[in-house]
Amino acid sequence: MGEVLYHHWHPVAMSAAVREKGLLAARVLGEEVVAVAVGEGLEVWQDLCIHRGARLSLGRVQNGEVICPYHGWAYAAGGRCVRFPAHAGQTPPAKAQARVYPSREAYGMLWVALAEPQASLPPFYEWGQPGFRTVMCGPYAFRASAPRVVENFLDVAHFPFVHAGFLGDPAYPEIPDYEVEVLGERIVARDIRVYQPNPDGTGVGRYVRYTYEVLGPLAAYFRKQDEEGRVLAIFMAVTPRSELESLGWFYVAMNYGDLSDEEIRAFQDQVAAQDIPIVESQRPERLPLDLQAELHLKSDRVAIAYRSLLRRLGVGFGTA
Repeated sequence: MGEVLYHHWHPVAMSAAVREKGLLAARVLGEEVVAVAVGEGLEVWQDLCIHRGARLSLGRVQNGEVICPYHGWAYAAGGRCVRFPAHAGQTPPAKAQARVYPSREAYGMLWVALAEPQASLPPFYEWGQPGFRTVMCGPYAFRASAPRVVENFLDVAHFPFVHAGFLGDPAYPEIPDYEVEVLGERIVARDIRVYQPNPDGTGVGRYVRYTYEVLGPLAAYFRKQDEEGRVLAIFMAVTPRSELESLGWFYVAMNYGDLSDEEIRAFQDQVAAQDIPIVESQRPERLPLDLQAELHLKSDRVAIAYRSLLRRLGVGFGTA
């Protein structure tokens, strides 16, 4: 269970936060890990001292080394133990080595794969593009499976009811027909037109057209554009902490407006606060991949395609 996801990239922490604190504990696919700032870069290790099993995240970074809180073993970049304080004259053997996972920095975040990566990082199209500003929102904690969180992100039909007055209006609940294209591990749904009373926190209602993309098992994206060419996009990646605990990381990208970063975050916080109790209430808790288990409508096409993708990939973590 979860073997497929071990080979995909998952967000661990914001890079700046790791550099500031030196050590940050996290959980990915049920595994305890620690993001460390050692040497010239950032790494992700198993949160375990190989001596007596204490959590390295309870220690500290000193002179570019991670110091275990229990017996002071010192670990350098690459997880190699370089010093036993109780035996200062002894050179640590090669097996005195913390487990180091593949990691990468992208979009201001540190990512980890718990096994040899077999997929690319999900693309964030607006990152670094002229005319766009990006604001990180969250991460938002869900007591729910990661696939449930992703499917909710892809669901446009809930806007008039869960986000009434913001992203939808009960007087405009209709979802026009749309087509879904499956491209390997990507899914694209284009030209979904909806009315939103407050699509971005400015309070100015208008029609927008959505393009949704599934970028991988636990990453997705949408881009919505109005008739004047204003674009708001959200890149979303979910960290599967355990089967029923998830963290949702949301990057907002906009090419217009003068809202402050704090105002953008406050708006997304409101939207997330409306989503979280609904997603946490869903049963079964694990997303059912048997398409006969629930009823579906034409407006659920992107969700159907997402469930089919997870089943085809063999994703068992957080699914039923």
